[in-house]
Amino acid sequence: MAPPAQGAQGPGHGYGQGHGQGPAPHPQAPVQAASQQAPAQEPRRAPAPAAPAPEVSRAEAREAQRRHSEEYYDVKTTVFNALIDTIDLTQLAKLDAAAAREEIRDIVSEIIQVKNVVMSIAEQEELLEDICNDVLGYGPLEPLLARDDIADIMVNGADTTYIEVGGKVQKTNVRFSDNTQLMNICQRIVSQVGRRVDESSPICDARLPDGSRVNVIAPPLSIDGPALTIRKFKKDRLRLEQLVKFNSITPQAKTILEIIGRVRCNVLISGGTGSGKTTLLNCLTGSIDHDERVITCEDSAELQLQQPHVVRLETRPPNLEGEGEITMRDLVKNCLRMRPERIIVGEVRGPEAFDLLQAMNTGHDGSMGTLHANSPREAISRLESMIMMGGFALPVKTIREMIVGSIDVIIQASRLRDGSRKVTHVTEVVGMEDEVVTLQNLIVYDIIGEDPNGKLVGRHRSTGIARPRFWDRALYYKEESRLADALAASEVLDAHGNPMGESNG
Repeated sequence: MAPPAQGAQGPGHGYGQGHGQGPAPHPQAPVQAASQQAPAQEPRRAPAPAAPAPEVSRAEAREAQRRHSEEYYDVKTTVFNALIDTIDLTQLAKLDAAAAREEIRDIVSEIIQVKNVVMSIAEQEELLEDICNDVLGYGPLEPLLARDDIADIMVNGADTTYIEVGGKVQKTNVRFSDNTQLMNICQRIVSQVGRRVDESSPICDARLPDGSRVNVIAPPLSIDGPALTIRKFKKDRLRLEQLVKFNSITPQAKTILEIIGRVRCNVLISGGTGSGKTTLLNCLTGSIDHDERVITCEDSAELQLQQPHVVRLETRPPNLEGEGEITMRDLVKNCLRMRPERIIVGEVRGPEAFDLLQAMNTGHDGSMGTLHANSPREAISRLESMIMMGGFALPVKTIREMIVGSIDVIIQASRLRDGSRKVTHVTEVVGMEDEVVTLQNLIVYDIIGEDPNGKLVGRHRSTGIARPRFWDRALYYKEESRLADALAASEVLDAHGNPMGESNG
């Protein structure tokens, strides 16, 4: 597959960005000639600055780019329709990807010659690549999917596409020919995993072959055309060491998280949308021994465990008759019959919270899950709400006792306003006072200020807890020395030389 040489260079794929370069030399030629003649006439005088010229040229360039883009899409539509009339799609489906792409390129080149389409070599190359992507891949999305620096792709109808790069959302020049093309690509994506999206079933979650998570919502629910959201998953599995490199955690906090995973603490990872919960969960599973049997339950499989003894389970939506649905709760309940040593739930959203707590409390130590919450305290409240809304007739005190008996550690992930992602709390669930769940923070992240570039400046620090509640587990696994050293090294002293503490809920 030939790489999309131009579209992959920046967020704007398609003619609007890449082909502004084609005709550029022509208007520059007179300016260059004039500048070459000027020294001959006045060799000792610098050329006078032409301040208004850049503004005019930029405006003209934008207008030329717009016209050029429209012309390109008209040509592309004409050539594409001729290709569909010419090519045998049945025979094309029998070829491998490389051969099919070469066949399409040959036919498109012939069509361009027959129709006397005038374009430069660079323009023709991009047209060939675009049409190959439309027929065999995901059309204008291909260059965005090929970029490793993009975290999210958000398509709001045929003409508007945003991406997230480095924690910041930015608009691109990517566009589809119309909403029909966008809808066809959405259907192509979800059909690969046996799902469908149309007017009768307008909401769909799916995943790409590389593990990226996809959500599609189609008309009539999406008023301005199909809305497609792709949460890209990194091809290379991140490790806790890389989170240190990204300044998401400190080396000492990394050690503490490694120990928490190794000594089989039951862990809940809490965070908002886009805070890095799944990435952190993936990193934390790196501490699991390779001889343990691990079962994962997800709505859309995206975890990348490296252990050899892993069983991956995925939910299933109902069919058109409303039958055949397999919920997260079905998967978690079935896990208990599969002799798991650890159960990992990609995201806890509903009544499966009850079954996960039951599993954690009945010999499946080291189980993990994630949920949406903005603080460790809020994570406890979310768990309570999920269980109560699941129809379980249990007193609130009983639910809280279940939580205290099941969850050992809550790790809070946050996306800060500068786009950076941090582990902001490592918090223990200690017990209950009256009917209130008590928590104690081991590690917290303090925001100190902001640098001239708008980046937040902060620090991770220990709260002075020398022996956390899971100390006995650390002793059993001979990790107590590493744990004590990491906690001590994370302490920050106040003006009097005393460790700065933390008020705990």
